[in-house]
Amino acid sequence: MAMAAHEIETMIKEALPDAQVRIEDLRGDGDHYAAMVVSEAFRGKTRVIQHQMVYSALKGKMGDELHALALQTSVPE
Repeated sequence: MAMAAHEIETMIKEALPDAQVRIEDLRGDGDHYAAMVVSEAFRGKTRVIQHQMVYSALKGKMGDELHALALQTSVPE
C-alpha cells in the first residue's frame, strides 16, 4: 500500500508545526520519496536525532506503507 506525498507532509507538519517540507516522489510509485525538512526544532540536535524526529512523525509507516525515504534535514538560515 503506497502513501501519498501530501500525507507524508501532513504528518511531518503535525509533529513539527514550523517545518518547511518538500517531498519528491522519486519513481512515481508512491513508495520511494525524497524529503527535505527544515525546522527550528532541529537546532542543536545531531543529524541522527533530526532524522529520528522525522521518522517518529511518520508513526511507524516507514517500511510498511512508505518503503523508502531519502531524508535531508536542516535548521532555518
